[in-house]
Amino acid sequence: MASSRPPRSPFGRGGRRRHASGPPPAFAALDLGTNNCRLLVAAPDRTGFRVLSSFSRIVRLGEGMGSQNRLSDAAQDRALEALRICSEILGRKTLTNGRYIATQACRATENGEAFIDRVKQQTGIALEIITPAEEARLAVMGCLNLIDPSVDAVLIVDVGGGSTELAWVDVRALPENFAEKPGHIKNLVGAWTSLPIGVVSLSERYPEPPSHREVWFRAMVDTVIKALEADPVAEAFRPAFDAGRVHIVGSSGAITSLAGVHLDLPRYDRARVDGLWMNADECRTVTTTLYESSLSERMQIPCIGEDRADLVVAGAAILQAVTEVWPSQRLRVADRGLREGMLWEMIGTHNAKRAKRRRKQKSKPAGGKS
Repeated sequence: MASSRPPRSPFGRGGRRRHASGPPPAFAALDLGTNNCRLLVAAPDRTGFRVLSSFSRIVRLGEGMGSQNRLSDAAQDRALEALRICSEILGRKTLTNGRYIATQACRATENGEAFIDRVKQQTGIALEIITPAEEARLAVMGCLNLIDPSVDAVLIVDVGGGSTELAWVDVRALPENFAEKPGHIKNLVGAWTSLPIGVVSLSERYPEPPSHREVWFRAMVDTVIKALEADPVAEAFRPAFDAGRVHIVGSSGAITSLAGVHLDLPRYDRARVDGLWMNADECRTVTTTLYESSLSERMQIPCIGEDRADLVVAGAAILQAVTEVWPSQRLRVADRGLREGMLWEMIGTHNAKRAKRRRKQKSKPAGGKS
């Protein structure tokens, strides 16, 4: 019989592993979103970091939250099951540091904080509910090395289940080596906004009809456009977009699914999708294919499957709305985001502290006396 006693957390304050001295440094990043639960454990190397362990599961924590403003019991149970697996993975690692975040589903619901407490009690994982501004910043940091340094500006679009974060980056203001050490760069975001619209909430608002599918799709696009135009935070970037000296980076399961369909992959392949360039015509072609397909037809597409079939059209609608308001001929697909942003930041902080210690040691007089 399983014990009802909650496990003792293997993590100290700030996510640090207890007794973490000795082994090479390792870092953990967990992102509990409205739709997915994702964990990445990595160790720094010369090219950035190498993955030691990873976990991803669709949990639909935000299912139904648009109509009731609460996390349902079934959704909480699904998320807890995934988080218990994450806790087991983390318990087998000796970590230098870790960060574990929750986003819109916990941020926007009346029982989100209570769920966070329940997670801590039952799994030992202390989740931190982050702000939309922090979510946008981490998305930028996670995608920084996908930016083309020859453009003037980039719009990074992180499509979530319950919200969509948009962050504009002034590429001209970045240091020359920005792709090599993203964890050391401050003031990455020139402007940002968070739309309270994601693939789950938009799909629930616009149930899929048996016919008039273009009208259904257009209604979703227009809803997102209305939300974008109501928050004109980035007009300083408009001249760069008007001149075409820009590109978009799209980060989300919905956008990586579009890329997989575009490539006609027999199964999802991150190595082929992450970093892929798509032009505007290619994006429109895939989008039309998706919204003209029935739910059962989308379920048969290998890079979509049953888990995403009812959400991917909403993701395509969000992307199309963004590109209509902020036109760009190029989209770079990112199979990365918040977790990678957290890892870059933790590794950057760790390396900076290590360099500081080395400088102190070098500055000590012979014999170690000051």
